[in-house]
Amino acid sequence: MDESPRLVLVDDAPALAEAAAGAIVDAAADAVAARGRFTLALAGGATPWETYTRLASPPFAESVPWDRTWAFFGDERCVPPDHAESNYRMASETLLATVGIPADRVYRMRGEADDPEEAAAEYARTLATVFETRRGGLPRFDLVLLGLGLDGHIASLFPGSPAAREIFRTVVAVHAAAARIPQRLTLTFPVINAAARVIFLVSGAEKAKTLKAALSDGALLPAGMVRPEDGTVTWVVDRPAASLLSPELLGQLRR
Repeated sequence: MDESPRLVLVDDAPALAEAAAGAIVDAAADAVAARGRFTLALAGGATPWETYTRLASPPFAESVPWDRTWAFFGDERCVPPDHAESNYRMASETLLATVGIPADRVYRMRGEADDPEEAAAEYARTLATVFETRRGGLPRFDLVLLGLGLDGHIASLFPGSPAAREIFRTVVAVHAAAARIPQRLTLTFPVINAAARVIFLVSGAEKAKTLKAALSDGALLPAGMVRPEDGTVTWVVDRPAASLLSPELLGQLRR
């Protein structure tokens, strides 16, 4: 399988949501045809919000086999599920509650838990149960969605964080001192890099420097550490976010 990244360039944020929704539909169809179910790890943030809103609308909403979809989360802030900063709340209000995924197939991280370490271990046990992995094995998501932070973080894997160097655990608790809500739960790189597909959603001129650093400058950013061993990486990017990428690089990635 081709492991080099691919870039899908679109004009603006609405076009990005349209393209990303279409990519999710394709991933779901392929997964259900091959294995009878679609396992998806959702991202938080403004750009995924637009994608989920589009995905929950016609014609995309009718094109995904939601009754065969298992939804998980790439990360979560340590807040209650009804909190304004909860990734679960955002995904639930924009997508999950609208399209009718069976409630017992939506697996949220318990951000409200008193002990984040135990909440991380609990989610790891859930992954092992649902994916039927043996001790030391990794769940293989059909699709992991990721945003891109201004500092190059993905999920809640931040530059310089010990969590970004985790090689054994599938889910960890994180303290990100610079974040508005510093305590978080996140999937780790071994899980992300075990996925069949990873799709980045990147929108806005404010992300241009970070995107360039991740794709062309060789910067040691978490975003640049996403390299599935047996999967694909697609960057769905709008023109403002791609404004600093060279024509040569765009030509290489848009194949």
